[in-house]
Amino acid sequence: MEKEQADHPKFSRKSLAKSLEIFTFVRPYRWQFVIGLVLLFLSSSIFMVFPLSIGQMLDVAQGKPNALNLTLPEIGILLLIVLLVQGFFSYVRVMLFAQISEKGTADIRKALYLKIISLPIVFFEKTRVGELVSRLTNDVEKIYNTFYFILAEFFRQVILLVGGVIILAWQTPKLAGVMLLTFPIIVIGAMIFGRRIRKLSKKRQEILAESNTILDETLQSIQAVKAFGNELFEMGRYRKANDTVVGVSMKYASGRALFAVFIITVLFGALFFVIWLGMMMVQEGEVTAGQLISFVTLTAVIGASIAGLGNFFTELVGAIGATERILEILNSKTEKEERPQVNRSAGRLKGDLQFENLAFSYPTRPDVSVLKGVTLNIKSGQKVALVGQSGAGKSTIMQLLLQFHQPDSGTIEIDGVDIHDYELKSYRDNFAIVPQEVILFGGTIRENILYGNPDANIEEIESAARKANAWDFIQSFPDGLDTIVGERGIKLSGGQRQRIAIARAILRNPSILLLDEATSSLDAESERLVQEALENLMEGRTSIIIAHRLATIREVDCIYVLDGGKIVEQGTHFELSEMQDGVYSSLARLQFDNSKVYQNELH
Repeated sequence: MEKEQADHPKFSRKSLAKSLEIFTFVRPYRWQFVIGLVLLFLSSSIFMVFPLSIGQMLDVAQGKPNALNLTLPEIGILLLIVLLVQGFFSYVRVMLFAQISEKGTADIRKALYLKIISLPIVFFEKTRVGELVSRLTNDVEKIYNTFYFILAEFFRQVILLVGGVIILAWQTPKLAGVMLLTFPIIVIGAMIFGRRIRKLSKKRQEILAESNTILDETLQSIQAVKAFGNELFEMGRYRKANDTVVGVSMKYASGRALFAVFIITVLFGALFFVIWLGMMMVQEGEVTAGQLISFVTLTAVIGASIAGLGNFFTELVGAIGATERILEILNSKTEKEERPQVNRSAGRLKGDLQFENLAFSYPTRPDVSVLKGVTLNIKSGQKVALVGQSGAGKSTIMQLLLQFHQPDSGTIEIDGVDIHDYELKSYRDNFAIVPQEVILFGGTIRENILYGNPDANIEEIESAARKANAWDFIQSFPDGLDTIVGERGIKLSGGQRQRIAIARAILRNPSILLLDEATSSLDAESERLVQEALENLMEGRTSIIIAHRLATIREVDCIYVLDGGKIVEQGTHFELSEMQDGVYSSLARLQFDNSKVYQNELH
């Protein structure tokens, strides 16, 4: 029950007040907003002249006097002037609201994007990418429509409604009283329908976000989809998600249609009754024919305003739902806000690492202990390797070192200082990582290398590429450094992507280097080139290497073997290989077909 209420919060004063926080993005354009509202009021008020003038012209045509003693030609000229003035006000108002909506929603997008990329890693472990894309597109688009059109039209209909009722009450109070009796029925109906429509609108947005997630996942993994021949399977998933969207959308459309039918039925029923009553009053001389025409015209304007208010109300309610989802992200604590507030700059770290009795469970899997009392000592400039079966906790140690997560207990110190006492940006500036699956950005090779140090010059880029054994293949491309690598680097081979990542790390010039299975998926020639590049990269730096291919870590200073979240062995390659019943030896045997190959590879 609580979950359902969380998914479909009721429209209330509290939710409306919370949603108004989004107007902080309008504050820089508040004068445009105020002037736009004033012009909206003026143009809407001037519009009320037209229905009044229709009755006046009919009375003048019948020879009856009017308050201003105007002739028909004079009334026509006056209406033309009013029309031009209203047109000018409307044009300026629309342009002002366009400026507010374009710039305001651009500010929302930028703030939302900055917030999203500043959130802790655990947020992305719990939230699917498609949902975030939906919030940045669909939800922001709803707010854009609200700023640009819906809000102004909602106010406009309110002005027309209130103004029309006041004029009717002044001119024909009896007829106005009969008409106003229908208002409570319309308001109660609007509240009932509005609540239902709002729930369906929010549900539609959520399901649409799920379908976007399927689209995003499929396109990101298109090679796997094609390799397994699962195009029809993915089409089935996407079709099912879209059919669900259509089902909910049709319920949403049905609700809006029923609401429209309700409004029209009540309004037209009341209108015909009032017209009949008005005719009786004309026959008895209580009102003139012109006053009746003005009354009918104003009633039509009021009816259209009420119908418009119902429609725009549902749109505003939908926008409130979108606003709540956006504010949910904007009000989330960033990575920096969740950690202790410190100002100690890390500067250039030496790289002495001390892991003391670390215990950790992922927030998304709190019942599974990943690390259980891990203690490591790594001196500055040392090369150490972490070895163990999948799930032993190797990558987790790197994530804790990068402060992606907080340990449940224990400490990590660098140069004798707890890592959480350093300012986060300056701390991470000391790291570079070369992962197993390198994901490049879709720009040029130059841009991807520069990601390690955006201020580097061409000589530094070339030097980094040479040290990474990447310069030769870069020069072989017609566009050289300006070669487009494609989505996620798809136009480059695995070895080329790895060497671009290494060049990026070299350009960063880190104090501490993290290598996560950097050569495990490469062919022999690519592995040789990448391994040479890694040797250049590791020179003079504290390096932590995760490796399954034990042949690549024979020269490291120390190997730590993890099993079940604990360090069960440590030592050099030679020391561990002599322990015939050790975990390290067992892992090594799994990689080779027979003891002869095993001995040749180890020695």
